[in-house]
Amino acid sequence: MKHAHAPIHYPWPDPPAPGEAINIAEGVLWMRLPLPMALDHVNVYAFDDTLHGGDGWTVIDTGFDSQKTRGIWDNLLAGPLAGKPVTRVIGTHHHPDHIGLAGWFQDKGADLAMPRTAWLMARMLTLDEQPAYPSRSIEFYERAGMDGALLEKRKTERPFNFSDCVHPMPLGFTRLQEGGTIQMAGRMWDIRMGNGHAPEHATFWSRDDNLVVGGDQLLPSISPNIGVYPTEPDADPLAEWLEACERLAPFAKDDHLVLGGHKLPFTGLPKRMQQLIDNHHGALKRLALHLSEPKRASDCFSILFKRDIGEGVYGLALVEALAHLNHLHQTGAATRELRDGAYWFTAT
Repeated sequence: MKHAHAPIHYPWPDPPAPGEAINIAEGVLWMRLPLPMALDHVNVYAFDDTLHGGDGWTVIDTGFDSQKTRGIWDNLLAGPLAGKPVTRVIGTHHHPDHIGLAGWFQDKGADLAMPRTAWLMARMLTLDEQPAYPSRSIEFYERAGMDGALLEKRKTERPFNFSDCVHPMPLGFTRLQEGGTIQMAGRMWDIRMGNGHAPEHATFWSRDDNLVVGGDQLLPSISPNIGVYPTEPDADPLAEWLEACERLAPFAKDDHLVLGGHKLPFTGLPKRMQQLIDNHHGALKRLALHLSEPKRASDCFSILFKRDIGEGVYGLALVEALAHLNHLHQTGAATRELRDGAYWFTAT
């Protein structure tokens, strides 16, 4: 008989205003920064290391590198952070909304700690500026069945580059790895790695109270994007996501207070972990039925997402659909055929 887990609960119904912070626990502040996209914010956290003999704050995640975000950080540093320096920055994973200002803080004297794969990805992508979509990228989108008008548009426009919103990252960082520990705000934290949304995604579990820092691996109310990209077109990030969720789930407790990268801090982590797993198993079952006739990734949006997909989120939907199709293909539940420039998937 399955244990009845506690429901998901949000202790704070409203987020902090720009330039302000909410005190989550002793020495732990929750702040929020704006993002210019459909998901219009990222949560960042500050940990007062003077509680353990340190000289200032550890900051987890940073927001984009923009004049607006730097201005908000200046207000936070002078206000809620009380003028004490940020001595260490931690990046949970390599995505730009989480490490955009890591190098900016390093320039001001902070140390950087990240998983090795996350640091290598972030530095590589920041240095790899592309003035136009490479031919391999265009071929990738064509094989996924991208809408013809959108594909033609991409052929003529400058792609998004990490360097557009990520401050240059200096050489040098401290590696975070699975099974390690770290001191923050007078607490000892176990480091456990997620995967799937981003390779080697760090999460932190306090030994001294009920706090968990989840980044984008442990989110309430939304599931993080699980996508396949031109850098690794045959990847199966969904298998990595499901493995990570199954591995992390036994550590989850009903009273854990989870500090995620987006939305609101929450309790009820065991129930949420099961939802995150079941969500993708359900999507795979629906998709397998949909593949009774051959389909491209772009033909699977309605089955996977159950809503209209506009141009603003089309790219994210396409790479997530492909992730689910790659998983079915690589687990033997679907075949794949390259025809007329696109991959067509059929359930076995």
